[in-house]
Amino acid sequence: MSATSQRILAASRALFAERGYRASSMQAIADQVGITKAALYYHFASKDEILRHLTLPLLDELESALAEAEAGGDPETVRWRAIEGYVDVYLRHRETLVMLIRDMTLLVQAPVADRFRAAIALANDLVCGPERSLEGRVRASQVVAGLGDPVVLFLDVPPEQLKRLILDGAQALLARSDPAQEGAANDPAPTSRPAGVTDSPRPRGRPRGRSGGRPTALTESEARQARELYAAGRPVAEIAERLGVSRATVYRCLKT
Repeated sequence: MSATSQRILAASRALFAERGYRASSMQAIADQVGITKAALYYHFASKDEILRHLTLPLLDELESALAEAEAGGDPETVRWRAIEGYVDVYLRHRETLVMLIRDMTLLVQAPVADRFRAAIALANDLVCGPERSLEGRVRASQVVAGLGDPVVLFLDVPPEQLKRLILDGAQALLARSDPAQEGAANDPAPTSRPAGVTDSPRPRGRPRGRSGGRPTALTESEARQARELYAAGRPVAEIAERLGVSRATVYRCLKT
């Protein structure tokens, strides 16, 4: 991507965050960059295309972070890798997140909305872990929902300081719902918890692929089976286990 295209994206992100996506015209973007409107259209055919380029990195990294977290092994390691990865992505794309929150209608537009819903559903699943009680699922959704708001609300707080506070809050919330974690709320670093975890590893399904890990895509017949099972009310974790793939792979299949 050219330097001018990068400048256009940076100016657009700032304008969308300040004024809102719909209130920012292509002319305003061109003026902000210091180019003509015709030159702007040379680089981007529409404002929707600019929006897509702004949101794709956040979504790509969020999906990647959650997929990496899921490969973590035991449930506690998976949980904290998912939480920390989620926060890291949001902090790296702080301005884009502000832009999306500033104009909430963007969050209901496909494909942005579909990918966000799938990522949030997977994050909830990973944070909850194998214990699938209603209380556990509700608490997991509270934790995930609370990871993004501070990133937007406390823009003046340095990223590392804010990250530590967010992780401390998540740990405190989870400790209240998990007796095994009582007394762990004062741990200095939530990400250090997995080192002492003794939980049994989560089943990983049948090994496939060069590295022995789970495949990253489903065959056509497997995809059809996954959709049929989901339509029949089977949980994503069960579908993933039955097909021998990660939950991230199942969520990607269901959103297509």
